[in-house]
Amino acid sequence: MTDEATAFAPGHVTAFFAPYPDDDPAVAGSRGAGVTLSDGVEVTVRPAAGADDPTVLLDGEAVEVAAVEGVLDALAPHVGGTGTGADGDADARVAAVEIRTDLPVGAGFGVSGGAALGTALAANDAFDLARSENELVRVAHAAEVAAGTGLGDVVAQFRGGLPIRLEPGAPGHGAFDGLPARPRVEYVTFGELSTAEVLGGDLDPVRAAGEAALTRLRRTPSLPELLAAAREFADDAGLLVPEVAEAIEAAEAEGSPASMAMLGRTAFALGTGLSDAGYDATACAVHPTGASLRPVETE
Repeated sequence: MTDEATAFAPGHVTAFFAPYPDDDPAVAGSRGAGVTLSDGVEVTVRPAAGADDPTVLLDGEAVEVAAVEGVLDALAPHVGGTGTGADGDADARVAAVEIRTDLPVGAGFGVSGGAALGTALAANDAFDLARSENELVRVAHAAEVAAGTGLGDVVAQFRGGLPIRLEPGAPGHGAFDGLPARPRVEYVTFGELSTAEVLGGDLDPVRAAGEAALTRLRRTPSLPELLAAAREFADDAGLLVPEVAEAIEAAEAEGSPASMAMLGRTAFALGTGLSDAGYDATACAVHPTGASLRPVETE
């Protein structure tokens, strides 16, 4: 067992999706497409110091992240629940998780999924669990689905790039493709949107709009078509909010394809359209490779 391990998971903006719930969270998921970002989530897992050591810290604050707790529980008794901590206390929590991100939480960037995936990868290394990549992605995907915070972020964040989810579910169930491109991405966020509320509502209109968008993209798999399909999906699914619609129109007027991040009050665009339109937008690149362990620092 190492002292600690750190993993990075890229942010993920879902452009459109067709949800497919299932009683088995590993089978549940979504078809759709999105963009993974060089801005993301870094997770460090280490043995807990004792019973008073917070299980999860997000940017230094003790929090409860259901998807992360689900990963720890799934990997128990090695890292979840209680056991013998670093100080020998038999009632201490086994693992402590530190999450760091510059991405807004609850705004459509896959922070929960990235935290779950990063926890699975880092815990496997820190505690010598000898799990394969697919096993760890399944654990993280199932934990996020069970938490109600996402259906397709984890698998997309593991793949990286511009992922297309052809079939829903974790590895062993889902199927994937992607667009071979690395455009500049800008985004601006106006606040949170509850993923759980949307996924707990009537999914039929969302599913129909998502399937239409996926059909369109598969017919012409290109960046312009991805954003055009996403824009149409946001309208047809009834998810577009006014301030995001205004930002999208402003970016498009500057020549940049744009749409809404699902699910969040966030507009994203390719190129410089949002900043050209006067928005205080954040710029980043597409992350090419997906989630991975950080290399061990050597002197």
